[in-house]
Amino acid sequence: MTIDVDTAVRAALTRIAPEADLDALPGDADLQEELDLDSMDFLNFLIALSELTGVEIPESDSSRVRTFVDCAAYVQARVAST
Repeated sequence: MTIDVDTAVRAALTRIAPEADLDALPGDADLQEELDLDSMDFLNFLIALSELTGVEIPESDSSRVRTFVDCAAYVQARVAST
């Protein structure tokens, strides 16, 4: 299965913050801060990203997926290792 990680991250973010202008979001911006996501929103984002990619992202790894770039790298590394 080939996963377009960038598309999956965008789709997961759109589920949680549909009004967000993701094209204007810097790749290294903190997603919670930049999109004004509370902790529950961020957890729902991680769940959506897991559903879209098949990569489980434990809540304990949430600090490793704070930015768009971090999310894409995290998921890509997990996909590559399976």
